[in-house]
Amino acid sequence: MKKFAKMSLVAAIAVAGTTASAQPLAEAIKNVDVSGTVAYRYNDYEEKNINDDSESTNNYKIAVNLKSKVNDDVTANTRFIIGAAGGDAASLRNHGTDTAAGNGDQNVDVTLSEVNFTYTGLANTSITVGKQGLATPFTLHRDAMGNEQTGTGILAQTNFGPLTLAGAYFNQTNLNVNVGEMSNSLDLDGSENVVVAGAILNIAGITADAWYVDLQDVLDAYTIGLAASYKISEVSLNPYARYTALELNGTSDDNKLWKVGMRAQMGIFGAHLGYGKTDDEGGVTSLDYSAATGYDEHWRVTLSGQKDADVIYADVNAQVTDTINLSLNYSDLDNDSTDTQETEIYGQVKYDMSSNFYTFVRFGQYEVDQAGDDIDSSIGRVHVQYSF
Repeated sequence: MKKFAKMSLVAAIAVAGTTASAQPLAEAIKNVDVSGTVAYRYNDYEEKNINDDSESTNNYKIAVNLKSKVNDDVTANTRFIIGAAGGDAASLRNHGTDTAAGNGDQNVDVTLSEVNFTYTGLANTSITVGKQGLATPFTLHRDAMGNEQTGTGILAQTNFGPLTLAGAYFNQTNLNVNVGEMSNSLDLDGSENVVVAGAILNIAGITADAWYVDLQDVLDAYTIGLAASYKISEVSLNPYARYTALELNGTSDDNKLWKVGMRAQMGIFGAHLGYGKTDDEGGVTSLDYSAATGYDEHWRVTLSGQKDADVIYADVNAQVTDTINLSLNYSDLDNDSTDTQETEIYGQVKYDMSSNFYTFVRFGQYEVDQAGDDIDSSIGRVHVQYSF
């Protein structure tokens, strides 16, 4: 009985302490919005060639965004990443790279990828200062599994009715990539200044955008894009087009990539057909293979970074139930500069258990024919993602 009385006393003190501190803690976090993603991905690639190589990897990434209202005009923003956080273009072709891979199970690192303040005291205007994602068509600033490009500087956006203007300057970035892995031998160490300017116009279901970027002593580029959304009878149509040109300093080569495509939806059925082509002098038009100025619609086949190449993407899908979507995806790429043809075809089953949790399973074939040397691979993937 005495022992029970002692335990009850300890519990009462603990509860009292929790109750006493609950109100200040609630006050401290009442203006904090928490969001983010938790993702796990398993890849299994098996190449049928002379060596019969195989590779299986486990990938993990957690991203947590904290948004806190400082006062009526200022908001503080932070983003923490557990997993891959850097912008390593050398590994981007693997679409997300490994955050825990190899012969044994490994732990992953925690990084503070964003910390900045946004001022909204001016009408229809926002100004963000600090370490932030590089939200441009040439970069990928946030991704549930892959790499992210960030920089420290200032971004300003203002709206004039249907027109949005944006401008940014960054004096440091994580763009420590070797552009030579995609084209010419030019190195970035993250200290180069970056200047970005853009305009977005939305009128009658049509969105047009134009952007310019200058990466000090490395490159300058511009892009023009069009996207639309309209309905004819029972069919929803979403055409898109984009042209990008990029010039690397110290070389006369011009990198160009253009793409056009159409997405359609009728009832439970959807379809997509797209075509893209790069210039015979180069196809480096982005600092991430999955950026808007590249072309990376499906899985292993990407036009981004490829010289004198063209690609066809085609897929169909059916929403067979409220939670299950089935799709068949096909990609075909020809690279004349390397005499290479890449093709892939895979099926996918996606299950949306709830609005904030989904998983998909893919399985298919990926083939590479380079100057008569064939590589035939069986490819599989399982992806699980929770959003909060």
